[in-house]
Amino acid sequence: MKKILVANRGEIALRVMRSAREMGIKTVAVFSEADRNAPFVRYADEAVCIGPPPSSQSYLQGDKIIAVSKELGVDGIHPGYGFLSENADFARKVKKAGIIFIGPSAESMDMMGDKLSAKATAKKYKVPMIPGSEGAISDLAEAVKVARETGFPLLIKASAGGGGKGMRLVEKEDEIEEQMKMAISEAISAFGNGAVFIEKYASGPRHIEIQVLADNHGNCVYLFERECSIQRRHQKVIEEAPSSVLTEELRERMGKCAVDVAKACNYSGAGTVEFLLDDKMNFYFLEMNTRLQVEHPVTEMITGLDLVKEQIKVARNEKLSFTQSDLKINGHALEVRVCAEDPANNFLPDIGKLLIYKTPSGPGVRVDDGFEEGMDIPIFYDPMIAKLVVHGKNRAEAIEKMLRAISDYKIVGVETTLDFCTFVLKHEAFTSGKFDTGFIKNYFTPEMLNHKPDSVDEVAALAGSLIFGSSKAATQSDSSQVVKKSKWKANRLN
Repeated sequence: MKKILVANRGEIALRVMRSAREMGIKTVAVFSEADRNAPFVRYADEAVCIGPPPSSQSYLQGDKIIAVSKELGVDGIHPGYGFLSENADFARKVKKAGIIFIGPSAESMDMMGDKLSAKATAKKYKVPMIPGSEGAISDLAEAVKVARETGFPLLIKASAGGGGKGMRLVEKEDEIEEQMKMAISEAISAFGNGAVFIEKYASGPRHIEIQVLADNHGNCVYLFERECSIQRRHQKVIEEAPSSVLTEELRERMGKCAVDVAKACNYSGAGTVEFLLDDKMNFYFLEMNTRLQVEHPVTEMITGLDLVKEQIKVARNEKLSFTQSDLKINGHALEVRVCAEDPANNFLPDIGKLLIYKTPSGPGVRVDDGFEEGMDIPIFYDPMIAKLVVHGKNRAEAIEKMLRAISDYKIVGVETTLDFCTFVLKHEAFTSGKFDTGFIKNYFTPEMLNHKPDSVDEVAALAGSLIFGSSKAATQSDSSQVVKKSKWKANRLN
């Protein structure tokens, strides 16, 4: 494999390209008009503009991406996460075009991409399941019957869902009809599939996921767990590895179940099996994500492995170079998602220009980002700016290191989740490890954030924003000159 195309944008595109370059592999970027001057575009050996800013007209244009790959002699396509990463039809088309898809087979995606089929597959291996409906439910009377058998509170969830979309909490029977209609509507809007099912809502649930890695020769291992319980709107904000509550015995049991799920769908590459852990330390299968996770860096930090390189090696049909007994947990890692969101306004996106953007550094500190000072946060995509990751010899050291790194992170121009993450990391519930997915509901209100007066730098940046704005045309012109002088070629594919 001498050249790969990265069918993604931002920090994950840049992260994949760096690993590829270390392996001596050339890279191709595809980008929308909104990302023309983004760092990942400049970093790639070649780059092609594939359409206007909306992802439906650019990053989701699978046929265009395959056409670019064939035109430029690409050997493999890495999908990153999001966009086309779990699109089985795209994976099939890539394979049909004679290009390697750096990920699992389309058949594995089909089995695990739908929550109901994934649950049915996992059940064959006696993986613990959350009580609820056996399949999709569309009839209200049937939903009421299942709800009474399951007990309240419960969740109505979209079968094709993800990211908290199409998920509704029901606490009383008279709420079922309204919440079911809303879940179906959300599911159709987000995924084009209105199938929903019912699950028992566990008390004090924690979100624990197991990283798995499998090759094409029957070998499969688990790379321990990640704790992802600090969430807003069912979406993760802070992740860590390992979990503060798992025992060695429980970790081994969950790891074995995750490997069984991977083997059940003949999985190949890197994937994640997600579990719910209740307050009595019982775990239940949730779903499998057939791609690289946003939070994969914490696993890399505690194992010393590069998951992107491992994905590429598997795609080249290489055998895993290690066994389960070779893997050990080294220290503790934390990741916070630095998002352009306003925690004081229900975490709504806060789009704007990065007037000041200075990242932290130091031993054990890693920043995966896709932005530079002076860039705008596009309104068309997820508002994540970066992933801030730290590694320490233990959990206490990792927390202290993360607090220092957050204080060293300077962002002016947009509201971010950094202050909220500081609040979480200092909270007794988090430091003690006694928290669950209800952390925000139980402990957080916007008033709890300490809004400090603007620093001299912040005031200067804001005051100078008009100057920056007036020189925008000149800056873009300068950027264009840089593009023309670099080695990569920016073509518009029609």
